[in-house]
Formats: sequence, structure tokens, C-alpha cells
Amino acid sequence: MKNKKIITIGVFALFTVGNMNAQKKPYLDKTKTIEERIDLLLPLMTLEEKVGQMNQYNGFWDVTGPAPKGGTAELKYEHLRKGWVGSMLTVRGVKEVRAVQKIAVEETRLGIPLIIGFDVIHGYKTLSPIPLAEAASWDLEAIKKSASIAADEASASGINWTFGPNVDVANDARWGRVMEGAGEDPYLGSKIAIARVKGFQGETIADLAKVNTIAACAKHFAAYGYVEAGLEYNIVDISNSKLYNSVLPPFEATVQAGVRTFMNSFNTLNGVPATGNTFLQRDILKGKWKFDGFVISDYASIREMIAHGYAKDEADATAKGVNAGSDMDMESYLYVAKLTDLVKEGKVKEALVDDAVRRILRVKFELGLFDDPYRYCDEKREKATIGNKANNDGVLDMAKKSIVLLKNDKNLLPLKKTGQKIALIGALANDKNSPLGSWRIAADDNSAVSVLEGMQHYKDNQLTFEKGVDLLSQKATFLTETVFNTTDKSSFEAAKTAAKNADVVVMVLGEYGFQSGEGRSRTDLNLPGLQQELLEEIYKVNPNVVLVLNNGRPLSIPWAAEHVPAIVEAWQLGTQTGNAVAQVLYGDYNPSGKLPMSFPRNVGQVPIYYNKYSTGRPIDSDKNVFWSHYMDVEKTPQYPFGFGLSYTKFDYKNLKVNKTAFAKGENVQVSVEITNSGNYDGKEVVQLYIHDEFASIVRPIKELKGFELVSLKKGETKTVTFTLTDKELGFYDNEGNYLVEEGTFKIMVGGSSDKGLESGFEMK
Repeated sequence: MKNKKIITIGVFALFTVGNMNAQKKPYLDKTKTIEERIDLLLPLMTLEEKVGQMNQYNGFWDVTGPAPKGGTAELKYEHLRKGWVGSMLTVRGVKEVRAVQKIAVEETRLGIPLIIGFDVIHGYKTLSPIPLAEAASWDLEAIKKSASIAADEASASGINWTFGPNVDVANDARWGRVMEGAGEDPYLGSKIAIARVKGFQGETIADLAKVNTIAACAKHFAAYGYVEAGLEYNIVDISNSKLYNSVLPPFEATVQAGVRTFMNSFNTLNGVPATGNTFLQRDILKGKWKFDGFVISDYASIREMIAHGYAKDEADATAKGVNAGSDMDMESYLYVAKLTDLVKEGKVKEALVDDAVRRILRVKFELGLFDDPYRYCDEKREKATIGNKANNDGVLDMAKKSIVLLKNDKNLLPLKKTGQKIALIGALANDKNSPLGSWRIAADDNSAVSVLEGMQHYKDNQLTFEKGVDLLSQKATFLTETVFNTTDKSSFEAAKTAAKNADVVVMVLGEYGFQSGEGRSRTDLNLPGLQQELLEEIYKVNPNVVLVLNNGRPLSIPWAAEHVPAIVEAWQLGTQTGNAVAQVLYGDYNPSGKLPMSFPRNVGQVPIYYNKYSTGRPIDSDKNVFWSHYMDVEKTPQYPFGFGLSYTKFDYKNLKVNKTAFAKGENVQVSVEITNSGNYDGKEVVQLYIHDEFASIVRPIKELKGFELVSLKKGETKTVTFTLTDKELGFYDNEGNYLVEEGTFKIMVGGSSDKGLESGFEMK
């Protein structure tokens, strides 16, 4: 209570002084518009203070302890006290945030508050599924709700800015960061990007002033999802057609949704690092799209332009970053060290600094930080919000909606609730840490509900657990390589005995939580360690296997796809993993998820994606080898984009287009009837694809242009109607111009990208 009284007095004193000195600090006048307040503040700032707003530091000392002495920590601390820091990251918790904010507001000349950033990728402490898993729900309202839960917890802990959503379109599962995005499709990715921005920020920019919202950050701008060979931090070399039609649409969607910040990417594009890429940041983002928020570098990416071979030294990297439109320097330490001198030397225009600072201040004003710098520092709210029941219920709902049923040939699922002997096998089944995924830096270790714990709630079956094999040979962490057990099979026999005596075997296999994410590129997409061997050994003694996959990327599982009768893609589902998996396995929730990325038959097919091009020789018309194919495997994926089964069955019929020919600008109405002809109530994602049969630039064989999540009772029929406008029917040329051309279009409507009812129309 003593500390609380001191804080209350401190805040009262701050605002009393602020009101008394309104003439000295006119930018605190809340009756003026944000732009007017910025106009009043900017002229009062020295060049050093302006540059300071463009500087972000990582948390660097124990804020509850003494001020740091010596080294970079002392330097950063002094910069903070001088007003030379605009933002800090990884400082979290009300006590810690208040301490650093107090220095910025009460000890600097102008009292400009900090914006506090954090990687709230799929939750703060109460974790939702990884974003790729959420994308599998195709449920935009649930995804928005998930982001709002994350914002609620993060803001209650003092944070007001997240480095998400990741809107990188990606079709190479070797790249570990596919777990952060929405998969391979730009249309689905754009819709999910909007949902996540609105979940974090609220419906409008005005909602940023609410205490339970945080500023979002669209990343990584741009093309990071296309790094060569799926190799982290690698170069990107793609066509303009790919850039304009696949990469940029989700980013533009976030701008239209009001996203307040962008983060540039580590990769090069057209030989220029994204951090120093004027074309991306000034021409497109701030020019063509009229984005008025600010751009932050990725971690030390301004300095890394030297390693790229694009900047000759620190000063050159600084100048190129600012000139290209990178407004804030994350942990390169270069803007604060070099930019003031560059401006004085005439190598960087002060007008560019002013523009960057204006953008940063604008977001701080929008967040309400100037009106109440401690608005996110309420210890009572923090205690009441973190991990509360409503948030756990919300992430459980999201987790269930994210699960995809890939196979159920023998109708092993749903499991019977009474009278079954079930063997649960796999180290991941009893793991409370791995389901949290890679980006869980605020979550407590071992805080997930394990699959074993979830299944133990169903008490009328005989459940036996055996790990079968240790997945890891040493402890995995966020900062170290994951090392797998490849030699110790000592637990095989116990697992085989349990399987022999069971009616059904549930095997939980896949990747460890730290095996996907940043810095986790793979060249092998099979089950890691000894898991494949264990799977085959168990299958020999009992073929009634339900394979539950825990993973952060598409895996290559050809043996399982051929032999195992039931396969459930359960991803890394966060805090409520075990409860979600158990409720799906036992049929208390009918799975409705659809894949947001194609699953390859083997890694040699990667990158693989549904919206490919036909090529000039798509089929074997002459019965010879000279056509587009592999000699050793089908060229189709194991499981395609948009695929996912249910415990019930859905029938499609009566696909109709309202006319056969349309003029440009005229809306196309497409309708289809869908019937639940199975034995369970369920939900189906009805998907609409188009194919522009001939165009000035070759178009993909299929493009998703509409989807609707439909709930159907057993025996119920509904009509779903889609409207196609110029926005869905056009494309970008190689100069970024949007075209809607005359021609013929095929359409397909169904429950997956690989099959459905077909029709067409003409555009005149």
C-alpha cells in the first residue's frame, strides 16, 4: 500500500504540474487535435530529442534495483533520462513499465512518454493456438476475439504495442516462421490480417484510446515468406507479379484496417535490404497506400545492412535506413549514435527526421499516452485480467476451432465415452511446455494443459499412458537449437504392450514447440527423432491408431497417410491444448478446420501450393515423359490447401451463376446449396475459387476469392451466396496497376481447393 500511495501522489503531482504549466507544455492541451498537438510539440524538441524518439532499446536492467553502472546498460539508462529513447521492448509487468515510464515522463525535459512493445504473437500469458493453427479455423470472428484476448492481457501488464500480426504469405514449410502467419493464400491471409488488426486495436483508430487495446504492427515488410530454400534471414528473389499479387495484398489490407505500425524484414528484395528499401517503404507504403503510422526496423536490421554488403559503415547504414523510410531503430543503436551528425552534415534532411518523429508521436497520442502515461499501469486490473476464466475459455474455443481432421477411414473417431481401453502414446501427450509453441516469452513454463490431462477428464474409459520414446535428448529453449533423441528406444516395449491391450491407440507425435518459429528452418519435414519408427512399431501390434499431430508447420507424413486410419492435425494449440484435443477426439466438438497450407508428400515438392500455374505442358497428352511431373511421386500435395474433414458429411448441389455474361464493374452472384447429410451437427467452410482462363499476365489455375463458415444441423440444407466484384476478378500487372480484363472465368465451389462443383461466366 505504501508504494501505491507514492505512485498515486506521483501521478497527481505530475498532472497538477502539467496543468499548471499548460503554457510551457501546450501539447498537453486535450482540447486540441492530435495534429495540432504534434505541431506544438515538434518545434520545442531539439534535434537530439527528435532522434531519441526514433530509438528503441531492449529492456536492459532490473528496474526495481539500482541504476546500472558501466557498459551499455548505463549508456541506455542515461539516454532514457535525457529523452533519447522513444520506445522500449520486452519490459513487461505494471511495476516494471511504470518504473521506466516514470523516468521518461518525469525526469526528461519534455516528458514524452514511451511506447512499450512486446512480441504478443498468439497471446500474452494465456496463449491461443499459433497463428497458422488459428488460420486453419477460417473463423474470422474467433481470430479477432483471440487477438483481443491477447491485447487485453498485454495491456493489463503495461504493454501498448505488439509486433504482430505477421502477414507474410508463405508456401515453403521449411521456413520455421510459417507458424506465425496465415499460410499460403493472399486472400485468406488478407481477411485474417484485418481480423487480427481489429482484434488488437479495436474497430477504429479511436479505439486505441481504450485501455484494453494495443497498437498492432504488420510484418515483415516485405516478401520475407519467400526466402530462398526456406532459410531464415536469406535473400528473396521473386517476380513483380508475385510481389503485387501474393505478397503485398495482406499488407495493404492492414493499412485499410488502420494498422498503426509496420515492421520491415530481414531479407533483400531486388538486391536491396527491406530496411533500406525506398521502393517498399516510401513509394508503396507511405506513398501509394498513404500509410500515416510509423515503420520500425526488425531487430538490428539497420546495422545488418552492413553485413548484407549494402552499407559501408554505421553512418551509411543509418542514412540509408532513414532515407528509405525506416522511422524507428530497433536495437541497432545507430540512429541515436549517428543520425544527429548526419543531419548536421547535410547527409540526411531534417525534414525526414521530422516526418518520422511526427508519425511516432501520432501513435503515442492515439494511444492516449500523453493524456495519461500510466494508463496501462493498473496493478488491480493486471491481477484480475491475466489468466482469468474468460480468457481461458476464449483460447479453448479458438483451439477447438483450429483442429483439422485429415483422415477417419475406420470411423475410429469420435472415441466412445464408455467401455473403451485406450492407449495414449507419445512424449508430447504428457508435455505441458511444447504446446505453448515458440513465441511464448511471457507465458509460464509448463502452463499448458497436456493431452493426457485433457483425456483424463473422460473417466469412463480405461486410459493408459506410455511415452514410447523421449523426443528430446536435452532441454530445449527459445535461444538454443533443439536436439532430438535418435538412439534411445528403451521405452518402445512398454508402449507396444500398452497398444496390444488397447481397443484404440492415440499417438501424439510431431514437432517440439521450439522446433518451429524464428531461426527454425528445416530440410527434413518428417516426424523428427525416433517417432516414425515408434509409429510403425505400434501399428504392427494394433492398427487402430489415431495419430494426433502437434506441429508448427506442414509435415511430410506419407506413411501415416497411407496406413494410419485416423489423423488429426492439432498444431501447437497453446494453454488449453489438452482440453481442446480431448473434446475433439471424444466428439464434444465436431472438427471444422481446413488447412491454410498444403501438406507435401515429401520435402522435394516444397514449395508446394494450390494456386500454382498450369505451365505449357500440364498433362501427359502424348503418353511420354515430356510433361510437368515428378518421376517418383505425384505432383499433388498429400493434403491440399482448404482440406479438412468432419464427423458428418456435407453435400454440394445446385451451383448457379446469376448470368452467363457480365460487364466490367457488374457484380457476379454465385450461389450453392449445401446439405448436412451425416449424423452429426457440424460446420463447413464453403470455398469459392476462380480461374481467369486467359489474361495479359498468366493467372493461377485456382484462386480463392470467397469463403463462408456455415453451421448446419443434421439433415439441414442452406443456400450460400457469394458476390464477386472487380476487387475479386482483377489482378496486378508488373508495374502494380490493377486490371480487370475481358475474358472467360471458371468457378469452383466446394469444401477444399482440390474438388468442387464447377461453372463459369464471361466478362465482356
